[in-house]
Amino acid sequence: MARPPAAIDTARLFEALAGEGGTGLAVTALDDGTSADPMSGPGVVRVGVHRRGERPTAGLEPFDILLSTDADAPRPWVGLAPDRIDAALGCLEDVARSRPTAATVAAQVLRMTLALSFEQALALESFAYSMLLASGDFLAWRAATPVRYREEPDAPRVLQSWVNGAFVLSLNRPHARNSVDAQMRDELAEALAFALSDPDAGPVAIMGLGSAFSAGGDLDEFGQAKDPGIAHLVRVLRSPTGLLHRLGARATVYVHGACVGAGIETPAAAGRIVARPDAYFRLPEVSMGLIPGAGGTASIPRRIGRRRAAYMAITGWDVDAATALSWGLVDAVEPTD
Repeated sequence: MARPPAAIDTARLFEALAGEGGTGLAVTALDDGTSADPMSGPGVVRVGVHRRGERPTAGLEPFDILLSTDADAPRPWVGLAPDRIDAALGCLEDVARSRPTAATVAAQVLRMTLALSFEQALALESFAYSMLLASGDFLAWRAATPVRYREEPDAPRVLQSWVNGAFVLSLNRPHARNSVDAQMRDELAEALAFALSDPDAGPVAIMGLGSAFSAGGDLDEFGQAKDPGIAHLVRVLRSPTGLLHRLGARATVYVHGACVGAGIETPAAAGRIVARPDAYFRLPEVSMGLIPGAGGTASIPRRIGRRRAAYMAITGWDVDAATALSWGLVDAVEPTD
């Protein structure tokens, strides 16, 4: 009689992978203008830290995240006050330890995305996202986050109107802070596809009703697809982010309040983003054992660079409107009339 397969000791496996450069965090000091090769394996999140002296300008390509105590440090650096550097490193270490697979995959995808076309980058993201849905990181999060079943108003998720010649799309799920469920994604994709076919090629505006532009993907739907292969095809074929990218300069997104996950991943593909001062931006997916799955690894690095995008994705920290403007994540910050 054949023996049943032995259970895998996940903790020991991750320890072995870390020893082989498959997971973990590698921090390299980059002070006094010197650069260094992190000399770490392909699965390690590589962080360069500048605390004093001249910032290096060469030898930075291997790093996934670059932190500097110069708060005004230009791209590709994340400039932080000196007393925030250690907190940032502590957060990165905690995530690399608690969500090692997701942190590793986020870094690997972001290393590749800018070398690809936008469509190819969306496909790469979806391949990785689909794989992570079966990972221990995500399954642990899903088990600790019960799915809620709630009544939904019988109303369109996306309202359509014409205002002064512009095609205006309004996210219409304010009771759920415009969290994006499958129905909203499909309605938004359908409306954007219609805009692309408009023979007049007029302007397109997107906004969110209620207290927030969008709190991101509907958490109750995460991991609920029965067939991950079909889910991948749907993500690629019905991608509002991909359609918005194709609209280019015709599209402007007006954001306010929470812009979380899909709530910034999709707007980042637009030609222009206008934010209210109360807007804030967050990529929380790695904390759930996933990576951005609404196109963010394609759209956000093209606005702010892959290092700042990796910092947002792996730490999950909030980026305020002023920082988003200085980074180029948004194009303008304008108060409400």
